[in-house]
Amino acid sequence: MSVPTLTVVTVAATAAITIAIAIADFVPAQFVLANSAQVGVPRSWLVPLGAAKLAGGVGLLAGLAGFTAVGIAAAVGLVAFFVGAVVAHVRAGVFYNIGFPVVYLLASTASLVVLLA
Repeated sequence: MSVPTLTVVTVAATAAITIAIAIADFVPAQFVLANSAQVGVPRSWLVPLGAAKLAGGVGLLAGLAGFTAVGIAAAVGLVAFFVGAVVAHVRAGVFYNIGFPVVYLLASTASLVVLLA
């Protein structure tokens, strides 16, 4: 796979999963409500957190559309966001589903790396 193809696949996949989880925050999906309660995130934070994820996902797509600096900024923001999500899980001692924020963190980090390459 060439570098441009790897970049498009990585960034587009990260944008898709990030936008999907943002939509789950807006609904809010039952699993989002349960998870946020377990890690101590107030329900009132779901829409702002979803908006941050949505902005990150859209920013990644903007990066693919030629606005590289926007894509890089979005990836940096998503990395920071998902580091915070992992920390929230660790602080709350909720480990049974920590894999989800870890996957989002890894995807965001991979997107940052390929956008910087």
